[in-house]
Amino acid sequence: MAANSSNSTSGKSGGKQSAPSAEQVVATFQRMRQEQRSMASKAAEFEMEINEHSLVIDTLKEVDPSRKCFRLVGGVLVERTVKEVLPALENNKEQISKIVETLNTQMQAKGRELTEYRERYNIRLVGEDDKQGKADASQAKESEGGGSKGGAGVLVS
Repeated sequence: MAANSSNSTSGKSGGKQSAPSAEQVVATFQRMRQEQRSMASKAAEFEMEINEHSLVIDTLKEVDPSRKCFRLVGGVLVERTVKEVLPALENNKEQISKIVETLNTQMQAKGRELTEYRERYNIRLVGEDDKQGKADASQAKESEGGGSKGGAGVLVS
């Protein structure tokens, strides 16, 4: 019975209602930034693949369609003709382009989420404009009555 009563009280106050600690705010912010960086790196990787596909497609368009060419499929080098490979390459390029568009929209959404998170917890990055940071900090101190925000004024390197 005692375990149940402690669970019910911790469930009410320990949920999303209580403010997270500064360490939790920083850890969540760093995780969100890392997710955005990994999306950007993946998008750049796919852009390189699109460029490679474009280069190969342009080269193969100038070649006789019945000419032999080799293609790496699942780690196996297979012999095909240019006529067979060219449509597959163009299709792959289109699919990669769609993936890049999706990644870009996800990165924009993650950027908005990061901005909202920064504003909610008054997170400032090391190296940001100090004048702006000082002005924001003084405004935050004036507007905060009893320090109701748990992770306000967190500085992240």
